[in-house]
Amino acid sequence: MGDHMGIIVAIEGGDGAGKATAAANLVACLEQAGHSAALMSFPRYAETVGGHVLGVFLSGQLPHPVTPQTAAVLYALDRLESAEALAAQVAAHDVVVLDRYIASNIAYQAAKVPGDGTGALIDWIVRLETVQFALPLPDLTIYLDTPLDMARALILRKRPRSYTEREYDEHEADVALQARVRDVYAALAQATVLGRWETVRTVHDGAMRTPGAIAREIADHVLPLLERLPG
Repeated sequence: MGDHMGIIVAIEGGDGAGKATAAANLVACLEQAGHSAALMSFPRYAETVGGHVLGVFLSGQLPHPVTPQTAAVLYALDRLESAEALAAQVAAHDVVVLDRYIASNIAYQAAKVPGDGTGALIDWIVRLETVQFALPLPDLTIYLDTPLDMARALILRKRPRSYTEREYDEHEADVALQARVRDVYAALAQATVLGRWETVRTVHDGAMRTPGAIAREIADHVLPLLERLPG
């Protein structure tokens, strides 16, 4: 094995887009196709200092205002602390599927600043995570495009979160923020920030597509990348 390196596929999208379900189903799809796959979700609320503080922040319990830069550092810190765990998964599997990754940090923080500051903040976060913290770029980022009204309904159907009792956390409760997050994601995909993107629409003719159909479409983007893997 030695030099075997798996590929990293990041599943991105706003709150309630269906990322956790899509990521788990993608892993199952890839395993059925004969590939080894692992799943990691960010933030790792229970495993890192950054993740722990983010849980406190998202449940509205931090006693200080959190600037977009401060939040960006916390999200990036969670990944810095997770870098060894991620590298171990990449070394051991053909594909590591990530439920949120660097693009989440960019989309949410950039959505909080006025238009003229967006570009600078995006560049700053990319440098922080990929240069300063030397986190690996994803080989492919999948953007789950779920309309806002659908996403809000899905948030309410989520399992209870470990870090809050409330129906919506601080990010989820802000409808205008969620709308801007969608705009930033579309722009990131268009500009191929962090590398290659594919957009997968989760709704067809006003109804959610089945989880299986969504996972198969994502797998269709991932499997060709595996044909090029050595050994």
